[in-house]
Amino acid sequence: MRLANKNAIVTGGAAGIGKAIAIALANEGANVAIADVQMAKAEAVAAEIRALGRKSIAVKCDVGDSAQVDSMVAQAVAAFGGVHILVNNAAIISDGSFWEVSDDTWNRLIRNNLSSVFYCSRAVAKVLIAQKQGGRIINMSSIHATLSEPSAGPYTAAKGGIEAFSRTMATELAPYKVNVNCVAPGATYSELTTPMYTDSVKEALFQRVPMKEIAQPEWIAAGVVFLACDESRYMTGQVLTIDGGYVMDGSLPGAKYWTE
Repeated sequence: MRLANKNAIVTGGAAGIGKAIAIALANEGANVAIADVQMAKAEAVAAEIRALGRKSIAVKCDVGDSAQVDSMVAQAVAAFGGVHILVNNAAIISDGSFWEVSDDTWNRLIRNNLSSVFYCSRAVAKVLIAQKQGGRIINMSSIHATLSEPSAGPYTAAKGGIEAFSRTMATELAPYKVNVNCVAPGATYSELTTPMYTDSVKEALFQRVPMKEIAQPEWIAAGVVFLACDESRYMTGQVLTIDGGYVMDGSLPGAKYWTE
């Protein structure tokens, strides 16, 4: 119970990686608020957490709306008596070459993926500073903040922005003992992504990923738990990449470097 008596907020916690994170935090003793627009799924996750003996609430929140974010954080504080951990997980993705992306699509992706991190972090940072107990802000990035992802320009821009913004937040919040870090998942199964992993995609991925696996959401959640716990107390402004070696591997699959 490394997070006993801690209170957490997980945005986008109703499904996929967000759900796995919420359950993993609860398994370590944390009370968890699920902030999502999918209320039926969010309520189900909250019920699962309460069955573990923790407190949990589901709050309908469009994280791209700062007023809704402020209300959501206030509800979490009222329900639990404070907040110690924020996981900015909510995100959406689009498809299309950047020159074909409309203003509306660009603004929607930046609003939901990057502005949301600002709104949620701003609201929670004020609580953490006032509490004078330290805390954790953990932002979900992606390996595609580093690697290009064709047809996902607004998404990659937002994830790169999250990593840069996290470093600034980490510096500004360090005097208050609030650590700010990112988790960058690689290919991961979820309700959203599983249909994408066709046999041809998996074949290509397994040539590119040294560990030749696609992650389960729980594997990503384990990294978030580590950053939420005291074991990571001296880490801030960092990106924890969980990708089976995808980003670091510079080999050429099948190539022979030396002639006989």
